[in-house]
Amino acid sequence: MNESWVTVVGNAATRPDFWETAAGVAVARFRLAVTVRRWDRGRDAWADAYTSFYTVWTWRTLAANVAGSVSLGEPLVVHGTLRVREREWDRERERERDRPLQGERGVAAAPAAPGADSGGGANQPRRWVTAEIDAMAVGHDLTRGTSAFRRVSQAKPLLNTLTGTTSP
Repeated sequence: MNESWVTVVGNAATRPDFWETAAGVAVARFRLAVTVRRWDRGRDAWADAYTSFYTVWTWRTLAANVAGSVSLGEPLVVHGTLRVREREWDRERERERDRPLQGERGVAAAPAAPGADSGGGANQPRRWVTAEIDAMAVGHDLTRGTSAFRRVSQAKPLLNTLTGTTSP
């Protein structure tokens, strides 16, 4: 209910990864690079500032359409809900896991000691923060080029009038 809805404009930084869950739900994921541009009065021209990266998650029909439509480097507009998570590499199990952010689920994260290694020294877990977008819509940025739209038709089973059964 109190989700942060965002619309971001950037470029596909990776090709979409596509797979289906065990339940048969289509999923596609890709990274989006968003570079801030500022007007430089001294040079009388636009200049790039910093770049932020988002992991974009798409589901079901949108996932299949993203996998078939988005290529590396293409300019995109993404609309969805923003989720920021702290991740940690579990050295013992050699896998990633979520960590609660400060104040999340009533847990207050202890501040790191000055000069402490938060990047995964020999005795420290490797931690990082990710910004993810659960996309509701993804499209090409038409201020930067043209695009040709093709409607995807959902195949519907045909009723066999002789037997009353449906065909696959």
